[in-house]
Amino acid sequence: MTTRTRTQSPPASRGADRHELIRVHGARVNNLKDVSVEIPKRRLTVFTGVSGSGKSSLVFDTIAAESQRLINETYSAFVQGFMPTPARPDVDVLEGLTTAIVVDQQRMGSDPRSTVGTVTDAHAMLRILFSRLGTPHIGPPGAFSFNTASVRASGAITVERGDEKAVKATYERTGGMCTRCEGRGAVSDIDLAQLYDDSKSLSEGAFTIPGWKSDSFWTVGVYAASGFVDPDKPIREFTEQERQDFLYREPVKVKVKGVNLTYEGLIPKIQKSFLSKDKESMQPHVRAFVERAVTFTTCPGCDGTRLSEGARSSKIEGINIADACAMEIRDLAEWVRGLSEPSVAPLLAALGGTLDSFVEIGLGYLALERPSGTLSGGEAQRVKMIRHLGSPLTDVTYVFDEPTIGLHPHDIQRMNDLLLRLRDKGNTVLVVEHKPETIAIADHVVDLGPGAGTAGGTVCFEGTVDGLRGGDTVTGRHFDDRAALKESVRKPSGALEIRGATAHNLRDVDVDIPLGVLTVVTGVAGSGKSSLVHGSLGTSSGAGGEGVVSVDQSPIRGSRRSNPATYTGLLEPIRKAFAKANGVKPALFSANSEGACPTCNGAGVVFTDLAMMAGVASPCEDCEGKRFQASVLEYRFGGRDISEVLAMPVTEAEEFFGSGEARIPAAHRVLGRLADVGLGYLTLGQPLNTLSGGERQRLKLAVHMAEKGGVYVLDEPTTGLHLADVEQLLGLLDRLVDSGKSVIVVEHHQAVMAHADWIIDLGPGAGHDGGRVVFEGTPADLVATRSTLTGEHLASYVGA
Repeated sequence: MTTRTRTQSPPASRGADRHELIRVHGARVNNLKDVSVEIPKRRLTVFTGVSGSGKSSLVFDTIAAESQRLINETYSAFVQGFMPTPARPDVDVLEGLTTAIVVDQQRMGSDPRSTVGTVTDAHAMLRILFSRLGTPHIGPPGAFSFNTASVRASGAITVERGDEKAVKATYERTGGMCTRCEGRGAVSDIDLAQLYDDSKSLSEGAFTIPGWKSDSFWTVGVYAASGFVDPDKPIREFTEQERQDFLYREPVKVKVKGVNLTYEGLIPKIQKSFLSKDKESMQPHVRAFVERAVTFTTCPGCDGTRLSEGARSSKIEGINIADACAMEIRDLAEWVRGLSEPSVAPLLAALGGTLDSFVEIGLGYLALERPSGTLSGGEAQRVKMIRHLGSPLTDVTYVFDEPTIGLHPHDIQRMNDLLLRLRDKGNTVLVVEHKPETIAIADHVVDLGPGAGTAGGTVCFEGTVDGLRGGDTVTGRHFDDRAALKESVRKPSGALEIRGATAHNLRDVDVDIPLGVLTVVTGVAGSGKSSLVHGSLGTSSGAGGEGVVSVDQSPIRGSRRSNPATYTGLLEPIRKAFAKANGVKPALFSANSEGACPTCNGAGVVFTDLAMMAGVASPCEDCEGKRFQASVLEYRFGGRDISEVLAMPVTEAEEFFGSGEARIPAAHRVLGRLADVGLGYLTLGQPLNTLSGGERQRLKLAVHMAEKGGVYVLDEPTTGLHLADVEQLLGLLDRLVDSGKSVIVVEHHQAVMAHADWIIDLGPGAGHDGGRVVFEGTPADLVATRSTLTGEHLASYVGA
């Protein structure tokens, strides 16, 4: 017998060993100025810099975008025809790329049929489980799906095979959808009292709908002259037929004053004209009307479970699928572990693994029935992480966008451990982050800046965390900043009483929120902060009859045709001023209306669609990217044409419209608010789709500051803000309070907690372990008692 021995030979140097870096040379995407960096592979690299400095442009729009584009090119031309076709980023050299998996903080779609269970495949596995083990057996997995309707059909079909012959066929599919609410769990109802005053006739101006005036020919005039109702009779005296025609009549052609128009019942007309639109894009008074007029109530047919009676009748050990989806995920994981059935062992193992991932990532307090649109940005990002936690893939580039958003300081350590675990499996982890706790665990740091917008877009520092601390960059200087507790706090001028709050996991909470001060509501993720503030305050009640202005985390909807000037309403007074000064129509000064360049339709670029290849966007040769007709640019106001005004940064425009012949008070007020929230560097015409997450939220805050309200409710306003920007935000909050407003902030950032006049801490845990007020008082008292998790972390932060 011969024995084979294996000797350990020294590792030979291979050509592949040279590819240990991701090399970027000459990146010019958005505001990047010929950026060149070398990023080590299989390491954790954190990208820092003030909001708008170019972090996302480098990481997402350059590195991740090119990696995904190259992977798409490996598919056949046929498959590529069905896929999005992003253009190659504007960069000279990109080397060493690996497959990129992007885990961003985009909120999940708010489709009413989308839940935590459906977006993570956990619900699909539960449906299979109940179809195999549930008693009585009611059908295949689709019978437990609230997105699948039951279908029955019968008739004759012709089979074209040999002698054509008609064959009688029946078709049946059992679905789990509740027929009353069509799987939504809630039914909508329109409050007729909000649409009209039934004591008046149409000719007396009965309608109370915004924009529906009694002399309006196109709205009220159609109803009055249609012949279906008597315009001089009070609505409450309508006959049954008149009422039916008035409210529910199907669309029908009528002739009014010689013009052919479409008459349609009031309810379907309101649904089409108001309810089909995005509420966020509506004017404030229209949005308030819609919120008053439409009520959503739990479906009486399924009691909010979305499921048919058959789906709810099938049970495993006394639990039906609706009960399982209503459990907190950590409890559901325990229940699944208790099931022992060899025939479905692989399914139970896979389902248990997915549910355990929820618990491990800190989302065990959620339920699978939770609508995905109600998740915060941080929760949505962690839900997307779940499918990657147990992945056996290595040498993958994971790209995270501020993974600590929405996390209490107590939970940040857990997130850090997950990032390090992904790295230690042999992956490259790229993180855009502002929190010093996460920057501190980086192997490599890339700091962009020095400023934002046109003042940024360069690499200020590359190296270790210790090197960043000692470096002379904005991030380095602020890295060890710690806000101190206030020496004295403001005295409240009153209180907003909340009694018996039970929304979501709140446990009959009674609390007084002081008015006239800066109040911070805090607690671990899932403790009930948003439920208390948004669910109990609402958006219309307030102090002394004044309204509540709520600024949440919902995204701004905006295309490349939208910009800060259009979104804030700033362009309206500017257009009117240009029109008045030149004696022409205001519509000429809109790139989306009559003034648009006819070649590019006001887009500034010409798109060439190349089917499955990436489309090409080239600057319009006629208007040279200015978006307006040449004749429009001849009109001037204050010595500038409209394209030059839109190219101004906010600070320059504020000075321009503040005095002299170009003075426009209405425009100057809007520009002042934009400067107040720290957006002085943005140009008025910058497309909204190029703004970072932090910039979008501050833009929204600037718009809401114009609303007349006594109470401002802000949901994590530090999202996307650099350490240096947080100081400016605290100054803004102080100015709001000093001007007589009450400010309530839902926040995890310790600097905001330390700066508060009053803290309300919820907990002690998340889900059913939370929902109680565990502390009320000043930040100094919270630090002194250290009675809660928040108190311990705040004491550590301020060095007490």
